[in-house]
Amino acid sequence: MDNSIYDVIIIGAGPIGIACGIAAKNNNLSHLIIEKGCLVNSLYNYPINMTFFSSSERLEIEEIPFVTTNPKPKRAEALEYYRRVHDKYKLNTCLFEEVLACNKNEGVFEIKTSKAQYIAKHVIVATGFYDIPMYLNIPGENLPKVSHYYKDPHYYAGMNVVVVGASNSSIDAALETYRKGAKVTLVVRGTDISHRVKYWVRPDILNRISEGSIDVYFESNLSAIRQNEVVISTPKGDVTIPNDFVLALTGYRPNFELLRKFSINVPDEECMIPEHNPETMETNIEGLYLAGVVCGGLNTHLWFIENSRIHAKMIMDSILSKN
Repeated sequence: MDNSIYDVIIIGAGPIGIACGIAAKNNNLSHLIIEKGCLVNSLYNYPINMTFFSSSERLEIEEIPFVTTNPKPKRAEALEYYRRVHDKYKLNTCLFEEVLACNKNEGVFEIKTSKAQYIAKHVIVATGFYDIPMYLNIPGENLPKVSHYYKDPHYYAGMNVVVVGASNSSIDAALETYRKGAKVTLVVRGTDISHRVKYWVRPDILNRISEGSIDVYFESNLSAIRQNEVVISTPKGDVTIPNDFVLALTGYRPNFELLRKFSINVPDEECMIPEHNPETMETNIEGLYLAGVVCGGLNTHLWFIENSRIHAKMIMDSILSKN
């Protein structure tokens, strides 16, 4: 049991969690950041060769320059940048420690983790949305050859690979695995590649489809996965093709179950946006705040690093106004 009473405990050590920690320190508030994985865990789990859509200056925290020689920064550069920012401010952070419960009792929050217990006057939830995949819920999805995360293309060289989805992660995986010698088939629910795909990548995938280098089934769904094949439901009927691996990159969602355990109201309606005041980021529980992409619920394209950095200041202004 840590007997300290922290002014602020921040759950999640991603870019926005780090920004909240810096804002607390700049305002002389004692803080603790708790992260269930490594520092900026979500970014660490991005594909190894990933390039950000945003330019480096839009990913900066506290106006600390994010220097890169590329027009858009790479994953490795972002990891290095946020680590250096974290270390520069000497933030008080516990890594590889999962928060299990957060209850308000007599005006303070009691937080239980996989390693300890803490007390805080205020809590900020900055847990992102990359932890839980949007499952297909089809037969065979639990086979070892199925992955909802993609890291490195070399693993799939010479294999029959099905990629499900039409967003940035899906298209990057399709192009990279194709260039390492995989036979790639895209399965897309809609009628086209997503308009959100990075503008310098979209022509590439369209050209690969046009020339027949990458197969695609539009208005289609993966309906079954078997050991050596998959079944695709298309407008013309079911199609069965040989398959070695499936990359089901259909998106991710916040940990709504954890938010509800914290007594945060999460509606059952389509977007499932957790209840919070957009001017202060305070939830229905006084002193408990949301920051970053978790605020968007299933609207995972609503908040990014670049437009949610301001949450740190908004929350600190709210806390200081109460003090």
